[in-house]
Amino acid sequence: MEEPRMHIAMYLWLAIGHITPCIQLSNKLAKRGHRISIFIPTRTQSKLQHLNLHPHLITFIPITVPHVEGLPHGAETTSDVDRSHHPILMTAMDRTEKQVEDLLIQLKPNIVFFDFTYWLPDLARRLGIKSVQYGVTGLVAKALLIYRETQGLQARNNQSGFPDIRLDMHEEKYLEKLKGFEFGSGVRFNDRIDWGTSSSDALAFKNCREMEGPFVDYLEKVSGKRILLSGPVIPEPLTSTLEPKWDHWLAGFKHGSVIYCAFGSECKLELSQFQELILGLELSGMPFLVAAKAPRGYESVEASLPEGFEERVRGRGIVHGGWVQQQLILKHSSVGCFVTHCGSGSMLEALLSHCQLVLLPTIFDQIINARMISEHLKAGVEVKKGEEDGFFTKESVCEAVTSVMNEESEIGKEIRANHAKFRNILLSSNFESSYIDTFCHQLQGLLK
Repeated sequence: MEEPRMHIAMYLWLAIGHITPCIQLSNKLAKRGHRISIFIPTRTQSKLQHLNLHPHLITFIPITVPHVEGLPHGAETTSDVDRSHHPILMTAMDRTEKQVEDLLIQLKPNIVFFDFTYWLPDLARRLGIKSVQYGVTGLVAKALLIYRETQGLQARNNQSGFPDIRLDMHEEKYLEKLKGFEFGSGVRFNDRIDWGTSSSDALAFKNCREMEGPFVDYLEKVSGKRILLSGPVIPEPLTSTLEPKWDHWLAGFKHGSVIYCAFGSECKLELSQFQELILGLELSGMPFLVAAKAPRGYESVEASLPEGFEERVRGRGIVHGGWVQQQLILKHSSVGCFVTHCGSGSMLEALLSHCQLVLLPTIFDQIINARMISEHLKAGVEVKKGEEDGFFTKESVCEAVTSVMNEESEIGKEIRANHAKFRNILLSSNFESSYIDTFCHQLQGLLK
């Protein structure tokens, strides 16, 4: 007997990197006949409308982000503000609680997805709605944080069975700082996540057992919650073609020879690290295309380039400060290496590509993604950083790139083989659809 159609509401952190995966998941759910209402700030909706492939079933519900002192006027998502303003934006999101309540009363969904709005499960319960804490990143990071909170150093050194993630000294310090980090409305980041976890009806993640199985098992055991996996949620194939200027430029190089480097839509490096990055690519002697925001404190990438850099790399290197069609660039036959900041969306696109992976994470969840790929899956190489300060050098960037691009090196051979293995798993017949079907069935189980 066919299961009844569900109506799912979604209200995730006001960041494009959190909203976009929800739209992609919604496309998979709508394909199976389910209805989805996604709460998105009013002016941001137009930027994302093109991702909605089933507008008859997926509705963008406008949310007005209230002004909070210190928040730039008109700011709606993290892309509108500096990282230092993220806690203020979270405070603004908390102040939409009454709006969200009114919308849930009006829409009457069966289930609501959330991530950082810890107050939503209790609100949903009062209205007879099930709540699911959905992590577009974070399953491994969450398992790691719980493990490190509950296990002492001595226990970690024993054979506990938990596949612990190595952290450098500067990362350990960052993790300690993160624990006490106030993330909106005077609430610590860890508390915000933990309170949402404890009061939700289930936890869901954009992950699959084939890659993160031991972490899934551990999290299920210690959280006491049902863990639902949506699988990788692969974006639908693009119908557009690569811009002629990039297609023409890339076509001027031999197969698999170009390094593509990108750091997402929000990441800004410090000037010194930005320059070390591009000087490292120059040092490799290979052609390269960098798509990155200008360093902090600079209006343009052009103004931040080292003296003489443009002249030295003219004809084989481009540093571009605007948006590019990443999926299509990664598919170009001339591109052979992807230097990535390890955001969850980029990591999936990276694993689906034929490019060799060089990992250069900047924040905690990206660091965990990088360790998973480099040390557990052994499908990429991470750029070496200083143990205490976390800084990388042009030499370490060059070393990582040349190690994966050398087809005869042992590292290059191992990385290629493992990357191919996981790409084949992700793209195998019915792999994703089986996850989505199971995911829907488990969601239906919450309603019984």
